[in-house]
Amino acid sequence: MKVILLENIKNLGYKYEIKNIKDGYARNYLIPKGLAIPATKEKVEWALQQQKIYVKKAEEKLKKVQEMAEKLDGQEVIFSVKTGEKNQLFEAINSTKIAQKLKEMGFEIKKNQIVLKEPIKELGEYQIKLALEEGLEPQITVVVVAEENPEEEEL
Repeated sequence: MKVILLENIKNLGYKYEIKNIKDGYARNYLIPKGLAIPATKEKVEWALQQQKIYVKKAEEKLKKVQEMAEKLDGQEVIFSVKTGEKNQLFEAINSTKIAQKLKEMGFEIKKNQIVLKEPIKELGEYQIKLALEEGLEPQITVVVVAEENPEEEEL
């Protein structure tokens, strides 16, 4: 049975693609779940038009993500944090804080796009990878420095 996929389906195909699949799979699963429609002559023409629009939008999205990745790559994100006597941090730097700082810098990055195995708990420089759409992985530098305490300077 020929069907037009309405969603990307893993191991089967992409949105608006025309596929020849087993009748039972189409009738019992794909069509009832709204994942595909039968491929009639009119629907095939419609799918081909939709495919062109979909490809154009995907290319535009890829271009935007590539531009953002180029701007992000090599960016330095500086955190000035309070520390104790032995330079231990009073607060850990996690992906949420990094995402907020990047947002302040004008980048819309979600916390789940920041590849951070564990929160940063020490002063220093850290190379952090970002996992963007389309498999792009720019790298930023997170710099954690001690906040200067004006009271100590007066002593």
